[in-house]
Amino acid sequence: MSRTVYSTDVLVIGGGLAGCWAAVAAVREGVRVILAEKGYVGTSGVTATAGPGHWWVPPNPPELRQKAIAERHARGMGLSDPQWMARIIDTTWKTLPTLSNHYHFYTENGVTHYRGLRGPEYMRAMRALAIEAGVTIMDQSPIHDLTLAADGSVAGAVGEHRQLQQAFEVKAGAVVMATGGCAFFSHLLGSGNNTGDGYRMAVAAGADLSGMEFTNYYTVAPVRSNMTRSMAYSFARYFDSVGRELDIKPGPEVNEALAKALMRGKVFCWLDRVPQDIQAIMPHVQPNFVAPFDRRGINPYRDRFEVTLRGEGTIRGIGGINVIDDACQTRVPGLFAAGDAATRELIAGAVSGGGAQNSAWALSSGQWAGRGAARRRQIRTSEVVSMRISGAPLLSVEEVVTAVRQEMEPPAKNMFRSDSQLRRSLQRMDAVWAAVRDRPVSSERWRDQALRATVATARWSLNAALTRTESRGMHRRTDFPALDPHQAHRLIVSGMDQVAVCPHFALATPLEAL
Repeated sequence: MSRTVYSTDVLVIGGGLAGCWAAVAAVREGVRVILAEKGYVGTSGVTATAGPGHWWVPPNPPELRQKAIAERHARGMGLSDPQWMARIIDTTWKTLPTLSNHYHFYTENGVTHYRGLRGPEYMRAMRALAIEAGVTIMDQSPIHDLTLAADGSVAGAVGEHRQLQQAFEVKAGAVVMATGGCAFFSHLLGSGNNTGDGYRMAVAAGADLSGMEFTNYYTVAPVRSNMTRSMAYSFARYFDSVGRELDIKPGPEVNEALAKALMRGKVFCWLDRVPQDIQAIMPHVQPNFVAPFDRRGINPYRDRFEVTLRGEGTIRGIGGINVIDDACQTRVPGLFAAGDAATRELIAGAVSGGGAQNSAWALSSGQWAGRGAARRRQIRTSEVVSMRISGAPLLSVEEVVTAVRQEMEPPAKNMFRSDSQLRRSLQRMDAVWAAVRDRPVSSERWRDQALRATVATARWSLNAALTRTESRGMHRRTDFPALDPHQAHRLIVSGMDQVAVCPHFALATPLEAL
């Protein structure tokens, strides 16, 4: 297959929320920007299926932001940084109103509400904003591997225009990795393209990861549905199969309580306590929430319905590529990370960033990474960072997907962790990795790379979970149920075949210094 060669100042990989903000921020610095997405920019990624809120805190009075940061920092259990939180709140507050030329914000009594957005319209607006700014968008163009210069800095990437069956190379002065998280094939709504590709490419180039033990977040959803919009469940009541109400209260521990109940049998939900005003606006702010109920003739505010838990991996988990400076640069010079592709320990600590913090992080880190990448304009000769693929397949696509889901999806394995279970899961993932790392699985290279990336992400998560011998935030160990004050540090994960996990003791900015 012949290869088309492009040249640009900044290459952004991934066209979700963070990737679009990164591309716009970079091109506004006066540089050329290519945005490559393996789906379609404007519909790909979890934001396009959601009703995302943002961490939206007014600057005055100052006590409001101080309180918001203090509360979030306390929930982070020693792993978050208040300075990064302050930057995100400020960037979000200043940025969202600038989208008003492309997005119709809801106005009531003369007051415009910016915090919550409708995902499909949000991403449609981001595509329009990127095109208006002058970003070159390459849809249906998955990136396979990064390229590096002789000095080890990133120099671009190689990929394919999937619909044209045409290979290409992009020579770039810098790369922003905004490929999203990894859902471990859980069928989470909107996560079809979230297979950990950015992690694989970054680690292969020499970057490391952080927070990978915090990749076991779950969200309640109706059975036979992948709809995980969860706002209404703040008012939920739960019942067993004979109609007895379960003692499951809304709050930080709801997923753990739900998981234990589901391990005993079927669980049914009733949303009769959702206030009328929220019921009225739900079709507008979270249209995907009502769709599966309408199709099945269920009124969730009147009828009880069976529920399950969907794994969200690193999408609402914490783990991702480690960043080393305020511009979200990685340890590979010229490689930046943003959104779910980057670690969120800096703002979330040991607990999920949820919707509000995660959306604000995507918006903010995207802009920081885009501007940082725009400062590097030198295009260099390069060499592809890739493993040689040869031989006959050892596993099918279905076998790989099944193996990952069996080890990473069940709460009994991934939420309630123990040394013995983690080692069994890791042993299986190591065997799958050995079978797929340098052999084809499917007839499509981009799919092969996605499968390898998900298996690699599972191995990084399991190795980190084994290393953290305590229970902190989302990470629960049944054999180490207590919080260990001596483990109030981040874990840095590196390596593809031989995975290494090392503690990171960098001090966060104290609250009183802000």
